[in-house]
Amino acid sequence: MLYNCDKVIYSSFVAVKQLGDCEMKLSILSRFNASILFEFEAEENSLKITLQAAVKARANLDGADLRGADLYGANLYGANLRSANLYGADLRSANLYGANLHGANLDGANLYGANLDGADLRSANLHGANLDGANLDGANLYGANLRSANLYGEKLSKTPLQINGLKWFVLISDNFMRIGCQRYTHEEWANFTDEEIAKMDFGALKFWRQWKISLVAMCSAHNKREEASEEKEV
Repeated sequence: MLYNCDKVIYSSFVAVKQLGDCEMKLSILSRFNASILFEFEAEENSLKITLQAAVKARANLDGADLRGADLYGANLYGANLRSANLYGADLRSANLYGANLHGANLDGANLYGANLDGADLRSANLHGANLDGANLDGANLYGANLRSANLYGEKLSKTPLQINGLKWFVLISDNFMRIGCQRYTHEEWANFTDEEIAKMDFGALKFWRQWKISLVAMCSAHNKREEASEEKEV
């Protein structure tokens, strides 16, 4: 809720100062103490424009309060949003390549089609987030909470297992394994013929022969971990 006070409009996460008919200054505030992390003045300004300006200026947005922000298609390449509160934010098609989102709150955020390649999502809260179509290649999900998140149409019960350093990025979720751009169920991967694998990509068969046993075993272990977790809850 915004309210007017001496031509300065305040909310829980941003301060807006009207400077003219079309010009305004926006301030991004800290979620911890409401201190100003960055200010930007422009005609027809918006939080999205201000945040992009902050990223361009390499501002430290650690702990920024951006709850419910409309950041559709925003270019946040390399942004420092460590511990930021992005609860319920609209980040569809946003470019978060290499962004620091360590410990960020993305509970319920819409990341449909977002580019999270190389993003640091360690210990981030992605509970209930929409990751359908998002690019997670090279993203660090260590310790992240993805429970109830939507990943390519699959509702997750736990954080996927990611494997970096191979020829292709590997992501093992509850029921699927993605290798590069190929995504199939655990059972389908285990039963593919050499001919089917060879058609997927140049070098795919050599890769699969080298890593099949290990990757299929990891899929099985990931499922057993889920079953054990469910038994504990019961």
